[in-house]
Amino acid sequence: MESEAPIDRGQAADAANVRQDMAANLDPKPGRWVLPLVVLAMIAFTYFFVSELPEAPPNTTLAGPATTTTAPPGDTTLGDADGGVAPIDEATRTYLDGIVAVNDKLKLGNTEMVAVNTGFDASPKEIEYSDAGSRIEKVKTDTEALSEELAALTAPAGLETNHETLKAKMGAAATAADEALSGLRSDDPGDARREAVESYTTAATEFAAEVDKTREAAGDS
Repeated sequence: MESEAPIDRGQAADAANVRQDMAANLDPKPGRWVLPLVVLAMIAFTYFFVSELPEAPPNTTLAGPATTTTAPPGDTTLGDADGGVAPIDEATRTYLDGIVAVNDKLKLGNTEMVAVNTGFDASPKEIEYSDAGSRIEKVKTDTEALSEELAALTAPAGLETNHETLKAKMGAAATAADEALSGLRSDDPGDARREAVESYTTAATEFAAEVDKTREAAGDS
């Protein structure tokens, strides 16, 4: 039986070192994994960041600067190119202002007429006969002047019918004022005067309503 050859301890140590180096450094180029790992980390961070952003609201529009529309000088009513309300011309405006002024004065006359009639009928009397006569006569004179003032106004085209109605109502008021004065100065116990005052109030009320209709017809409502 042959004996084994003696083992060189130096060679054995070298072999062991080689095996240890090979086990410790299986990849001869470990740095090549660094770049892929960095890229993967950047992708993960980007995805996380984007997913955390708030969603934009749908149908978002940017607000533009505010705009204002200024009416041209002299226009009292705005009109548009699509058939809107046309501006009121100067002649129509003058007429409308005239009938409004007449209406305001007629209202004052009616207030005075009712006050005198009520005060004269009060018991005891709050207004004496002589005072009642002079005040009703003043209303009568003022109403006749308003009738002339109205007749002097020129109705614009399209408002002629309204103007005739206004004249008729004013004529009824003037007649009622005259009848109220006559009833006060007559031997009538007061019925004629009271009926005339009621007629004056009715005429004044209807005149005011017709003024509103006229303004509406002119586009000044």
